[in-house]
Amino acid sequence: MITKRTVLNEAQLELLDLVSVMDSKEEIEGLRKAITDYLGSQLKGELDKLWANGTLNEEKVESFRTLHERTPYHKAKVSC
Repeated sequence: MITKRTVLNEAQLELLDLVSVMDSKEEIEGLRKAITDYLGSQLKGELDKLWANGTLNEEKVESFRTLHERTPYHKAKVSC
């Protein structure tokens, strides 16, 4: 049997270290909220940059309303 080994990066190791001292679900939920708030802030910053440099604008945002990028699936014919 082949065992696949997962290598954790520095950020993942740091999070494991932080979580190892948490004793309650409330503490873990607080960490989860802090991380999602941080990632949301980072995303907002990136969107603001795209808006400022003209890559993203009102017209582009409106075009997302009708965007359909799903992969077309064709039903295979099954013979009985």
